[in-house]
Amino acid sequence: MRVKPGARREVVGGRHGDALVVAVTAPAVEGKANAAVCKALAKAFGIRRQDVTIVAGERGRDKVIEVPDAPDRLDELLRY
Repeated sequence: MRVKPGARREVVGGRHGDALVVAVTAPAVEGKANAAVCKALAKAFGIRRQDVTIVAGERGRDKVIEVPDAPDRLDELLRY
């Protein structure tokens, strides 16, 4: 997944190479962007925020996340 912190609006969708793009309005300061990413992904996939886990990349734009039972909606989000 590729994160774009400090965006004008929150958007989940699109590609950066093979990665899903997540744009959040929160700045990349003190974990605010990470929390916003988890919230945005949970909303986009229709799951609880607690079910989204950042596995790797907490301090960078490229992240690996874990979502239980990878939702069918992922293919749809990657098309944007």
